[in-house]
This record gives sequence, structure tokens and C-alpha cells, in this order.
Amino acid sequence: MDIMSVKEASERWNISERWIQKLCEEGRIEGVQRFGRSWMIPREAQKPADLRKKGKGRSDASHV
Repeated sequence: MDIMSVKEASERWNISERWIQKLCEEGRIEGVQRFGRSWMIPREAQKPADLRKKGKGRSDASHV
């Protein structure tokens, strides 16, 4: 299995190393394994979908 580091995944997917670590901890990257304090991410792994809400702001005018 060909693997990449958190840093490599961060550069490839254009997201922070810390966010990659969080995704690994949550099991959201398929095939990821922990080796000591490091994560081994398969090169063929796909960037997980961003499940955070994307809104257009508040819908009420109470903050005006």
C-alpha cells in the first residue's frame, strides 16, 4: 500500500494539517491507520466531503 503523510494530504487537498488529523481521528478518511503518533493515509484516499453547514448568514433582522 502506497501511503502519504498528513503534510502531503494537506498539500494535495488544500486543507490544514490539523484538519487532516481531525478527519483521521473521526475515521472520515477511508483506509487511514495510526502508527504511533503518526497517521498513514493511503495515496488513493479521496478528500472527505466538508459536512460543515454553509449558510448565507442569519435569516432574521434582529441583529440590525
